[in-house]
Amino acid sequence: MKEVKFRKGTMLKRPIEMSKEELLNWQKQGEKEAREFLFSIKQPLVYYNSEGFLVAEKFDGSVEKIK
Repeated sequence: MKEVKFRKGTMLKRPIEMSKEELLNWQKQGEKEAREFLFSIKQPLVYYNSEGFLVAEKFDGSVEKIK
């Protein structure tokens, strides 16, 4: 079985203590890091798009619906 690597960080502020702007920036940063990690291991990012369909976005930019 492949070893799973992770990193542990320390937040400067808890989400409950963040301003609306700080919270949005924190969420965007988390989304960016998740996308970069998945694409770095050649895995798709799976999510519901704005039309409500479950889709898989691949590292090459292609997006396909999942049935």
